[in-house]
Amino acid sequence: MGASAARFVGLLLAAVLAMWPAVSAAHASAPTVIPVGRAVGIKLFSDGVVVVGTSDIATQEGSVNPAKACGLKEGDIITHINSTEVDTIEEVSALLQELEGEAMSIRAIRDDKQVQLTATAALCAADGAYKLGAWIRDSMAGIGTVTFYCPDSGAFGALGHGINDVDTAKLMPLDSGSILPATVAGVEKGKAGDPGQLQGVFDTDSTLGLLSANTDGGVFGVMADSGWVEGAPVEAAVRDEVEPGEATILSNISGQRVEEYAIRIEKVFPQREDDCRDYLLKVTDPRLLEATGGIVQGMSGSPILQNGKIVGAVTHVLVDDPTSGYGIWVGRMLRQCDN
Repeated sequence: MGASAARFVGLLLAAVLAMWPAVSAAHASAPTVIPVGRAVGIKLFSDGVVVVGTSDIATQEGSVNPAKACGLKEGDIITHINSTEVDTIEEVSALLQELEGEAMSIRAIRDDKQVQLTATAALCAADGAYKLGAWIRDSMAGIGTVTFYCPDSGAFGALGHGINDVDTAKLMPLDSGSILPATVAGVEKGKAGDPGQLQGVFDTDSTLGLLSANTDGGVFGVMADSGWVEGAPVEAAVRDEVEPGEATILSNISGQRVEEYAIRIEKVFPQREDDCRDYLLKVTDPRLLEATGGIVQGMSGSPILQNGKIVGAVTHVLVDDPTSGYGIWVGRMLRQCDN
């Protein structure tokens, strides 16, 4: 073989090797998962406490706001007071009482960077307790839908979007969390300007799985009770297999029963790393429209099926048109699930 021919073969081999992950993902090793569509209760406990606002404290000397004065901002995540790690509202309050108004250092996370602040709690004239003047949150709970279960690893993905603080709209930092069995007891139908919601009852004495990640693409964890999952595995579609056209979703809008409903993928958006809105969806099934008005809160995570494969999950509703919403490509969720 001549030098030029050898160089050509070498370049060709390098190109093939560079393409191999995409080729194998599309053909040789397409992952298989079980589409679920069951509603669950979701509990999340934050890693640190999230500042959701500040307020003045009435003292004997007048109104003060130590949180604002020291530079704390809405969305900050307080992780330490002095050298003590804090994860709950009770831990913060207990430390403030112990310090009795002494100057303290506060370590917090702001926009993924650590900040160090110094503050002095104020003695509230109304109840005699030392307070920082910060409204803080340490947990959240709600209803959502499990998208898929991986029988090989026991992992699951749900929601298709992250759990954000309701006041700051920022992703809640996960310390621990779980999914619980739930029964859908009712539906508040969606209408223009009001997306509606599923009303669920949780079984707080049982745990289906433990959370390991809260990301922009969903919440993920490991299932503790695989017997809860029903159905057969299907292939996860690669992105270029998804096309505008007819599709279905699996959703649990009554009791514990999962049913399949017709939708249409109106548009497949160009892939962007900073935007998880991959599809524009339209509910077309008369039964679902009659029961819910379209997409309602709690249906987030409902798996989307097209051409015998799972292609993604329902994520958001359009507030002005509850029959329409967005979906995320399943590959994004699987990638974040693996991380």
